[in-house]
Amino acid sequence: MNQTNRINRRILASEVRVIGEDGEQIGILRTDKAIQLAEEQNLDLVEVSPKAVPPVCRIMDYGRFKYEQSKKAKEERKRQTVVKLKEVNLRPKTDEHDVDFKVDHIKRFLSEGNKVKLSVVFKGREISHPDQGRKILERVVKEVAQEGVIEQMPIMEGKRMLMILAPKPL
Repeated sequence: MNQTNRINRRILASEVRVIGEDGEQIGILRTDKAIQLAEEQNLDLVEVSPKAVPPVCRIMDYGRFKYEQSKKAKEERKRQTVVKLKEVNLRPKTDEHDVDFKVDHIKRFLSEGNKVKLSVVFKGREISHPDQGRKILERVVKEVAQEGVIEQMPIMEGKRMLMILAPKPL
């Protein structure tokens, strides 16, 4: 049921198929009779399936229905995991110790369930030796092989070599 359900007097069809509060079929009634039936029970007539012929309407407490829908949506958002893309920048001449330090960060990001975008930035004439950047990326991939997998192979974008790692599937 979508958020823009028509209720009571906003239902445009002249005849509707009515379903009771407990789910039993009442039958096809004129809209004004169906609204009157719902009002007798202090409930609302809610259009559930407007494209059906005749449209399907249900007798229910619309306020409670909207409240329960919002609670369900809130629960789904709470259970949803958001994957962030963390970026780690390297240079072709990055020192061994600095690479090890960044590898530790990458391992932590992957263990938290985030993706990691590795970028090797070339400055000046370094761009004429992309193999050095590729070596650094291969070294990083070997060291994080337990935690992650390659999602996107290294590609050149201007003066950057980019690669994306994703956490290993469970």
